Amino acid sequence: MYQSPARSLCSVLCNLCCAPCSATSSSLLRRSPAPVKRALSPPALLASSAAGPRCSCPAAGGSGASASPAVYSMGNSTSRLYSALAKTLSDGAVSKHQEYLEQTDPDLLDPIDPKDLLEECQIVLQKRPARLQREFVDLTANFARNHQPIRVMQWNILAQALGEGKDNFVQCPLEALRWEERKCLILEEILAYQPDILCLQEVDHYFDTFQPLLSRMGYQSTFFPKPWSPCLDVECNNGPDGCALFFLKDRFTLVNSTNIRLTAMKLKTNQVAIAQTLKCNETGKLFCIAVTHLKARNGWERFRYAQGSDLLENLKVITQEAKIPLIVCGDFNAEPTEMVYKEFSNSSLNLNSAYKLLSADGLSEPPYTTWKIRPSGECRHTLDYIWYSQHALKVSAALRLLTEEQIGPNRLPSFNYPSDHLSLVCDFSFNEDPDRLL
Repeated sequence: MYQSPARSLCSVLCNLCCAPCSATSSSLLRRSPAPVKRALSPPALLASSAAGPRCSCPAAGGSGASASPAVYSMGNSTSRLYSALAKTLSDGAVSKHQEYLEQTDPDLLDPIDPKDLLEECQIVLQKRPARLQREFVDLTANFARNHQPIRVMQWNILAQALGEGKDNFVQCPLEALRWEERKCLILEEILAYQPDILCLQEVDHYFDTFQPLLSRMGYQSTFFPKPWSPCLDVECNNGPDGCALFFLKDRFTLVNSTNIRLTAMKLKTNQVAIAQTLKCNETGKLFCIAVTHLKARNGWERFRYAQGSDLLENLKVITQEAKIPLIVCGDFNAEPTEMVYKEFSNSSLNLNSAYKLLSADGLSEPPYTTWKIRPSGECRHTLDYIWYSQHALKVSAALRLLTEEQIGPNRLPSFNYPSDHLSLVCDFSFNEDPDRLL
């Protein structure tokens, strides 16, 4: 189970250096990903890094088809894991963890050059296939953009403990899930698209990987763990998983931040959301960005509907009944036929789902955002969405999804792609006269 070894931040970052993360914002043309070639030269920044101690406990739940009996490390834990847990959970629920409340000022850490870190990711991944290429679709017909677009990335990155210990991806070898390489695949994907705002679910390596690295890239971040994370049931876990929200400090200023523990039928649940009001430094305009992850599994449709309704009620208050533009990213664990999807579509917040704009009629969701094979069979579903205030915001570009051919017969995750969910990436711009479209 989770332990908090006494390590200095320097030691942690030394173990992390092979997992670089995202970069500064730029125009759509600058950010279009170039074909990736795996580097073959030895890494400079990784010369002193180590993979960290191997997990010595037995494997929990065979989650792959690999014949190898090796057990792979869940990563290096730090005392900061429960530091943020104590800070993010409300009502003093974890006051007993006050001894872990120390925090390191990210301004005291050296900045990271994203190009150098991308090269190091590619060195770590040189024995794996090259990153799968995706293209942006320009949606700016008859649309004049008056400011730099805001790039938003939504992604369920697959919690490491769940991938190795619970999810049973029967066609994915355990070797493909080892954290030392999979974290580089995750960060390579983020680096490729350089989001201004990054919304993640199933994050169980926030404190030892994503927060220390992304903070050195200029991101400010918040993490809200699930109160009873299933990761804690896995041996050698790295602590609870949860939602994380990152934004570039040079582009936005935080105005307000709210952690929401979602309720269903007036009962607090294990699912959470983060909602933040940001000011765009270029335009001076306010907008709200939210990230969430609703309850999974068949048979829980009414439960998800209740959670989604609770989230909408909170967002109505935060956005002052749609006066502040809103973007909601999440793994809703719900197909477009479910009640919670319809509740968002028909909300008084006037929301639209961005990825419908990629369809021929502009009204249909993609055929899938997750595709995996479990013991029960093949699972292909549309569960992930980026909702936005269609009266106040325009989608100027969206990233295509991987094709079936790119995904391959063994589906996701794989040696090519680190998660069972695909990332969604959109560029947003403000409408000049949002009130006219309400």
